[in-house]
Amino acid sequence: MKKVLITGYTGFAGSHLADLLLETGGYEVFGLRRWRSRTENIEHLAGKVTEVEGDITDASRMREIISDIKPDFIFHLAAQSFVPTSWKEPDTTLTNNIRGQLNLLEAMRSSGHKCRIQIAGSSEEYGLVQPDEVPITEDNPLRPLSPYAVSKVTQDMLAWQYFKSYDLDVVRTRGFNHTGPRRGDVFVVSNFAKQVAMIEAGLQEPVILTGNLDATRDFTDVRDMVKGYLLCLEKGEPGAVYNLCSGREIKIGDMLDMLIDLSPVEIERKLDPERMRPSDVMVLLGSAAKFHAATGWKPEIEFTQTLKDLLDYWRNRLATNA
Repeated sequence: MKKVLITGYTGFAGSHLADLLLETGGYEVFGLRRWRSRTENIEHLAGKVTEVEGDITDASRMREIISDIKPDFIFHLAAQSFVPTSWKEPDTTLTNNIRGQLNLLEAMRSSGHKCRIQIAGSSEEYGLVQPDEVPITEDNPLRPLSPYAVSKVTQDMLAWQYFKSYDLDVVRTRGFNHTGPRRGDVFVVSNFAKQVAMIEAGLQEPVILTGNLDATRDFTDVRDMVKGYLLCLEKGEPGAVYNLCSGREIKIGDMLDMLIDLSPVEIERKLDPERMRPSDVMVLLGSAAKFHAATGWKPEIEFTQTLKDLLDYWRNRLATNA
């Protein structure tokens, strides 16, 4: 069995990746978690995943973990991943994301152990995209527009440098927006779904607070996304970078309409100035042609099903906590 270490195991994508690895079989899964991490995403995995306590910003602890586990695959998903938080806490975002990855790569380099490492980047790295530059390919210029995006560009380039300088077997992915059950309620699709569920439960007035609804995004179901993560280490080229996306463009306002249509309740929309960002990426539409050619991957779950599953997730959470 291959030993697999997931950083950010308690998070949204990390928990779904653990589900996939256990379902696929042939993997011994180790999940890195901080002692203060929330556990609702991984409660169903108790006894199935070996939990390892540690923090990616602790260099000595990362060296100990790599030495003890000697993983065959590492999925590096741990990060401060919420763009608005990066505007409020740029220092924390840059420190956590960049130093954390540096500690992981240094632990691997100093150990001498051979291992394939996936570095989970983001479509936010592309930032300011011109109208004639869509769909976005891996060759598009990186013009980050937030502290979070800057941190992900740095992680991306740092991984490339360690591949070239130290021959670390690193594969980089730039995942476009992904959502589904367990997505945190600070993220736009999940936030809207939670508000719909709260309105249905009588816990909120029938008005959804919104930010910018004109931006467009390329959405993929998280369960398809983590299949891509696994394929990138099974079939991806060392040092390569791959877009993971659906290739479909959806306006945020249209996505909200789709969610509201899934509810029997009449719901209004209201702009909340507090939800607007200092600058926003207006267009994110990607091409996964390179990754499809290398691995055969393509999204399979329809976005309407993703929205339904996410809304049901929040309905169940509210019912359980009632």
